[in-house]
Amino acid sequence: MESEAFVWDMARRLKAIADQLGIAWIFKASYDKANRSAVSSYRGMDCASGCQILSEIGKELGVPVTTDVHTVEEIKEAAKSIDLLQIPAFLCRQTDLILAAGESGRAVNVKKGQFLAPWDVGNIADKLKSTGCENFLFTERGTTFGYNNLVADMRSLYWMRELGYRVIFDATHSVQRPGGLGKATGGDGKLAPVLARAAVAAGVDGVFIETHIDPSKALSDGPNQIPLAELQSLLQVLLKVHQAAHATA
Repeated sequence: MESEAFVWDMARRLKAIADQLGIAWIFKASYDKANRSAVSSYRGMDCASGCQILSEIGKELGVPVTTDVHTVEEIKEAAKSIDLLQIPAFLCRQTDLILAAGESGRAVNVKKGQFLAPWDVGNIADKLKSTGCENFLFTERGTTFGYNNLVADMRSLYWMRELGYRVIFDATHSVQRPGGLGKATGGDGKLAPVLARAAVAAGVDGVFIETHIDPSKALSDGPNQIPLAELQSLLQVLLKVHQAAHATA
């Protein structure tokens, strides 16, 4: 959330695109970008204010909303109004956090840590199920591949779905170069559409995409984002890939 005005503007622009294409979507914005490379990096706002903004966007635009949560206390606040709670990748093994999310009564999206094998999400699923939570997703966002680099293994999507879980592919975080700019994260944004096409062809339940009107001016993750002006054409391609993959399945 770069500002309240920015978030509202992006949500309205995205709704227009989604309505035109007739696709189901969830609006995501983080009130706090807690995992930053440097102490001087922009983070955002407090949990209560951010969730209030998202709640108002969801009600006015008629779209489900999601945001990252980082602590048990934040889950308690976010669960009042957020439809889908997202557990960040670096926190995906934090048992108290997972249990609190499961107990919240909200749907939960867990981003698979860069350090986990695909089948390791089974342990996370067991934690969620122990609370009675059955409405959860796992998001693939790349695996650590040496220093300051990630690799997206399309086999991971197949293996996690074979375990019976709903799987989302994060096309933009998967092209990150964590800490690659020294005090900031770099990325190969031009490759995000390539990986998104591959993931849809491999068979996923959804795609996570970061977008910005001008990624070069974004306060977070600019190098791996897809420009908003290119988003609709990409989604049209992904729909065609999805249809083709299911026609031949």
